[in-house]
Amino acid sequence: MKNFKFRADITAVTIVVFIVCIVLVSVMLMQFRTVEQTDITEIENMRESELQTALSEWKTRYEEIAAQLDDINSRINEYNKTIEDNEAASELIDKELAESNLLVGKTDVYGEGVVVTLSDGEIAVSSENLKDLVNELRYAGAEAISINENRVLATTDIIDMAEYTYIMVNLQRIQGPYVIKAIGNKEQLSSILNMKGSGFIDRAKTSGINASSSMQNRVEIPKYNGEFEINYMSEVQTEQQ
Repeated sequence: MKNFKFRADITAVTIVVFIVCIVLVSVMLMQFRTVEQTDITEIENMRESELQTALSEWKTRYEEIAAQLDDINSRINEYNKTIEDNEAASELIDKELAESNLLVGKTDVYGEGVVVTLSDGEIAVSSENLKDLVNELRYAGAEAISINENRVLATTDIIDMAEYTYIMVNLQRIQGPYVIKAIGNKEQLSSILNMKGSGFIDRAKTSGINASSSMQNRVEIPKYNGEFEINYMSEVQTEQQ
């Protein structure tokens, strides 16, 4: 909506500049016609005092037109600056919007990272296992995470349903095997996940869950397709000094 407004402003300014140029050209043409319509013989027959008066009048007219020209040029420069400022502001807003969408998960993303696969073994994979893994990935520096192609956000719910027969992620029903993708420094992510005794992979295997991880040069994670709802919080307005 803001981009549309800026482009509408630019179009309006362009039209104003065009009209101003037409007015300037019209004023100059009127002055040229006045000169053409002046009787040369009448000028030759004028007395010196009359010529001085006429010259003074023409000088005054010239100065007025020159002042008008300077004013119009100044306005044109202001219009051009406004156009440039609006374009710069529009580009900045586009960049900030793209970065915001990237951070909140509204954009498909890719990058190096790890892929973890979990499946039922001696015990079934639970929502607590998935939350434990997500927290460890975040601690390791993951910038984006998904579970079975469902984007995981700060507001994502991961819960067990129907006596642990399936798990809900973002209100979507998922079942094993569970493929968890994470984008980040692949060496760091893998190192923390596979720490002997304390890493998630070792803990999961010890508890009876089938778990494995692999580093990837390109991990693709889809965007969040749900809607963001803000019902209670508002921006704090700071008082200007």
